[in-house]
Amino acid sequence: MNCRVVVEAAVPVYDVASADEAVRIAISKTGEMLNPDLNYVEINMGDRHCPHCGETLEPAFLAADESLVALELEMTVFNVERDEHAARIARKEIGQRLENIPLDVLEIEEIPEESDETTEDESSTTESTAEADDQSSGQSEDESDDVLPEFEELIDE
Repeated sequence: MNCRVVVEAAVPVYDVASADEAVRIAISKTGEMLNPDLNYVEINMGDRHCPHCGETLEPAFLAADESLVALELEMTVFNVERDEHAARIARKEIGQRLENIPLDVLEIEEIPEESDETTEDESSTTESTAEADDQSSGQSEDESDDVLPEFEELIDE
């Protein structure tokens, strides 16, 4: 089974003036720590919500020129036994490169196997090819009638 795992990271950023600047620096900083080993991890801004009213907040909390930025790191884990197994692998792989940055698993989504889709695609392709062959053979028979005589006509001669 293959899974898509989304992990939330709290990335500290220092000496920033605005939340936008903090997010840009946090994404850059995280990308530097993950690359080149984990260049397949997607880095996105995290979603934060007010615990009281549910209103959407900026992904960066800014105080005294320092910021804590919520980022979502998404990766695909292949050949796992269960969802928990995928979560452990993702946290380990990402956590090894992001030292002293807390991680929390947000979402684990099972990816459908490609072999099922491939067989369906192959069967539809085979059917299409067979139909095309039937049509082309039908056309070539019509055309061949004009060019070559029938076998029985050759025997009669």
